Amino acid sequence: NLKLKDILDYSTIVAHERFTNSPARYNEASLVKKLEELGIGRPSTYAPTISTVQNRGYVVKENRDGEERNTIILTLEKSKITDKFKVEKFGFEKNKMFPSDIGMVVNDFLMEYFGDILDYNFTAMVEKEFDDIAEGELNWRKMIDEFYKPFHKKIGETEENSERGRSERLLGVDPKSGKNVYAKLAKFGPVIQIGEKDDEEKPTFSSMQKGQHIEAITLEEALKLFDLPLTLGDYEGKTVVINVGRFGPYVRHNSAFYSIKLKREELFDVTLEQAIQIIIEGKEKERLKLIKSFDEDENVKLLNGRFGPYISFNKNNYKIPKTQVAADLTFAECMKIIEATPVTDKKTAKRGFKKTTKEKTK
Repeated sequence: NLKLKDILDYSTIVAHERFTNSPARYNEASLVKKLEELGIGRPSTYAPTISTVQNRGYVVKENRDGEERNTIILTLEKSKITDKFKVEKFGFEKNKMFPSDIGMVVNDFLMEYFGDILDYNFTAMVEKEFDDIAEGELNWRKMIDEFYKPFHKKIGETEENSERGRSERLLGVDPKSGKNVYAKLAKFGPVIQIGEKDDEEKPTFSSMQKGQHIEAITLEEALKLFDLPLTLGDYEGKTVVINVGRFGPYVRHNSAFYSIKLKREELFDVTLEQAIQIIIEGKEKERLKLIKSFDEDENVKLLNGRFGPYISFNKNNYKIPKTQVAADLTFAECMKIIEATPVTDKKTAKRGFKKTTKEKTK
C-alpha cells in the first residue's frame, strides 16, 4: 500500500493531450429519444414536430466533413522526455440536424421574451395536464384560462417593447477601408457587411457560402468573400463574370448563370476561354432540354427532365399524362393540362394565367 511521501519508481510516464468534444448533433432517432427523456410530446407528435422545424428552415439536415488537429504525446523514460504528434479528426457528422442562422435568431428572440414557455418543464407540465383533463381530474377551461391570460398579456407587451430579432456579429475591421465588418442575417440569408448603413458611402455586402455560419465565420474568411466577383472579359458583347453564390461557384453571362464544379481557390485560375467553353456547353445543355416552345406564350415550354418530359409555366412544372406524347402537344393542350392541375400550397393561388396573344384577339 502506498503512503504519503513514499518514493515511487517509474518505468515510463506517458501524457496524452486530450480535447473535450462537443456533444454529437441529433438525428431524428436521437432527437425523439431526447424528447421522450424530457417528457415532451408523445409518439403522434414527434414526426410532425421534427418536420415543422425543418420545413420552416430553422434546422437543416446535412453532413459535415469535420477538421483535423495535431495532438501531442509526451513520454518520460529514463529521465528523458520525448514528444510526438498524432493527427486526430473531430467535428465529423453524417445526416445530422444543425440549427440554421434564422433558427438561432428565432430561438434567441423566443428565449428572451417567452423563456418560460420554451422551458422544457413547461411542455412536460402541459402534457401532464392534458392527461389529467382526459382522466377527469382537471377542468380544461381552468387550465386554458390560467395559461392564456398571462400569455396573451405577454404577447401584447412583446409587440410594444421588443425589437425585431437580430443576428449580427462584429468580426473586426477591414484593413483596406478601416470600416467595421459584420456577419449578419439579411432578407435572403446570411451576409457579410463592410461599413455602416448610416455612412455616407453605402456598405458593401457579400453572401456567405453554404457551410459558413454567422456564429463561426472569422474575419479572414469573411474578407475573402470580397475577392469575388471576378470579371474575365467579354463574350458576344456581354461581360463574363465568375463568382460564388449560396449554392456554389458559377459563370454569369448575359443574365444567365452556369454552375461550375470548382473549389473557391481554383476560380482565380479560370481563363476567359475556359469560361466561354462553360457558357457554350451550358447553352447546348439548355437547347437539348427544350422540346418545344410556343409563340402564343413564351412562358409555356415543353422540357426534358430527370423523370421525363414536363410542361413548364411561370416557374411551375406540370406532369404530362402518359397517354400523350410531349412533342405532339399543342399550345391549347398544354394550357388545358395546366388549368386542370390543382393549385397546391407550393404553387399557391398566385399562378395567375397570363393572357396570350390568341386570347386578346377574340
